Amino acid sequence: MVQKAKILLVDDRPENLLALEAILSALDQTLVRASSGEEALKALLTDDFAVILLDVQMPGMDGFETAAHIKRRERTRDIPIIFLTAINHGPHHTFRGYAAGAVDYISKPFDPWVLRAKVSVFVDLYMKNVQLREQAALLRLQLEGRHSGGDGAKGPSGLLAELSARLAAVEEQAEALSKHLDESADAAAIATAAHLERKLTGLRRALDALEPGSGDRTSSLPSQN
Repeated sequence: MVQKAKILLVDDRPENLLALEAILSALDQTLVRASSGEEALKALLTDDFAVILLDVQMPGMDGFETAAHIKRRERTRDIPIIFLTAINHGPHHTFRGYAAGAVDYISKPFDPWVLRAKVSVFVDLYMKNVQLREQAALLRLQLEGRHSGGDGAKGPSGLLAELSARLAAVEEQAEALSKHLDESADAAAIATAAHLERKLTGLRRALDALEPGSGDRTSSLPSQN
């Protein structure tokens, strides 16, 4: 079963949450509601999210304060935040949103297609990172087997070939995504994709180092954060 990404929708008005769900349902991902900043922070304690759509104006803890809490937590600081607002107080208001850690800032009423396209980019990046972590986990298992003398069901060479093939598939998907981002020119998404490509490159080098005749260079295995 293909894993679905979770998208956190934060808005104090039920009708706005319903509208967001209608727009994003076509992405076929898991949509999680939160009606306040406090509720959003509770959801972030236990679940991993690909992106957060955060309303700016909410009673109690507003969007800016909620974003500040999210960015202070090590577990959640790297989750992309898209601010949604029904008002526009000019450049200063927009700057405050970006200063709070938003990767994008969209005013209501927004174009449903544009919002869906932006969210889709961050979902794709999240899924590529998930795949990358899975490949890294398999590689680490292979390293443990190599050092312990175990050969596993397929043997070292067979497992290395499988790992290489799986990593190649992720590399191909990441390359296609990068080409798409070059056309869309979304700076925040391009920067995230570049970070993903660097991690892929490090993992490929570590995998190549395990090939017969390459020598024991396992210390080059990248740390996957």
